[in-house]
Amino acid sequence: MRLFTAIDLPPGIVERLGDQIARWKPHAQLRWSRVENLHITTKFIGEWPENRIGELKNALNAVPRLGPFPVSLRSLGWFPNPHSPRIFWISVQGGEALRTLASAIDTSLEPLGIALEKRPYTPHLTLARVDPGDHIAELRRQVAQLPQTDWGSFEAQAFHLYESRPGPSGSIYSRLHSVSL
Repeated sequence: MRLFTAIDLPPGIVERLGDQIARWKPHAQLRWSRVENLHITTKFIGEWPENRIGELKNALNAVPRLGPFPVSLRSLGWFPNPHSPRIFWISVQGGEALRTLASAIDTSLEPLGIALEKRPYTPHLTLARVDPGDHIAELRRQVAQLPQTDWGSFEAQAFHLYESRPGPSGSIYSRLHSVSL
């Protein structure tokens, strides 16, 4: 099983982002994220044996409760940089609470043999993947002309364990477990 933990977006934000992605799609033939899959990853776990899923759920249940916290989706950007982009994303602002949650999940899973993250946590929402040679000039122009890049705010109240299964039109995510904050 290929697993990750994430915070879900509320339906209103998903709908708004879906409308915007639909407007951008004709102008850039990228590997766009499925709107129903949009989420804020808190930990990529990777392959995990199905017979050990109970251990994983128990470790996630032991993550210290921080309480609900505010999350905002703000600016657009490119990883690793705007000159050689591989990912088109929205910045996620969750303050110290979001960084603390990601770190706590990381620490709680490490005794199970899941490696600690080596890179600093950079919360973002992946909108599309960019392949070398993809033409993105028109998308860049449209992004530059947006009157604002505030995509909404909400209160994170839980994080979830998801399984990711490849499908013919992109990965299919299934929620396996939820943990209230």
